[in-house]
Amino acid sequence: MRRKERYERVLSYFREHMPKVTTELEYGSVFQLLVATVLSAQCTDKRINQVTPELFRRFPDARSMAAAEVDEVLAYVKSVSYPNSKARHLVEMSRMIAADFGGEVPTEMSDLLKLPGVGRKTANVIQAVAYGQSTIAVDTHVYRVSHRMGLVPSSANTPAKVETELKRNIPADDRADAHHWLLLHGRYVCQSRQPKCDNCQFADICPKLLDGSKVNG
Repeated sequence: MRRKERYERVLSYFREHMPKVTTELEYGSVFQLLVATVLSAQCTDKRINQVTPELFRRFPDARSMAAAEVDEVLAYVKSVSYPNSKARHLVEMSRMIAADFGGEVPTEMSDLLKLPGVGRKTANVIQAVAYGQSTIAVDTHVYRVSHRMGLVPSSANTPAKVETELKRNIPADDRADAHHWLLLHGRYVCQSRQPKCDNCQFADICPKLLDGSKVNG
C-alpha cells in the first residue's frame, strides 16, 4: 500500500470514529495547560491529573507561581518524574511569562521556545490545543506509531523530522486532531512493549515495523 493510501485510510477512520478529541490533561486556563504539559514529560496524564488540582489551587496563574520559591512548587509535584528540574522550570517559566509577556502564555513558537522547560512538543501542544493552530506535537507515542504504521520513512529519525513528514501528508484542518488520534492510538492500542495488534483497527494495512520503535516508546 502506498503511503498516501495509508494516510487516507487512517485519517478517514479517525475522522469518523473520533471527530471530537482533545488532551486528557485537565486544566482551566492556557497557563494551566502549559504547566500540565511540562509536568507530563516522561509521566502519565493520569498521574499529572492527580497532582495538578492542588497545585492549581495554590498557584492558579503565572503571576502567583512566579512569586513562589522552587521548594514551594516542588512540594506539590514531588510525585512526578524529574520533580526537581520540573519545579525549577515551572517557577522560571512563570517568572518569564509574568515579566516578558504580561502574565499571558505567548502564542508564537519562537516565544514559547524561550520559556524554560518548553520544547517544541510542548509548544505545539499549546498552539494546537489552546490556540487552535494547525500544528502537530510529536511525543513518544506519535513518534512510535508513525514509524510502526509506516506513516513516515525510517529516515525520519528525530521528532522534528517526523513532524515535518506528518505535516506534509496530513491536511491542515486535521493536524491538531491528528496529534491526539495518533497519541491515543499509541497509548491504548499500539503500546510500546505489548502492542495490541489483534485489536487494532489498522491491522490489515499496518506493516508492523516494530523493530527499533520500542526505544522511542
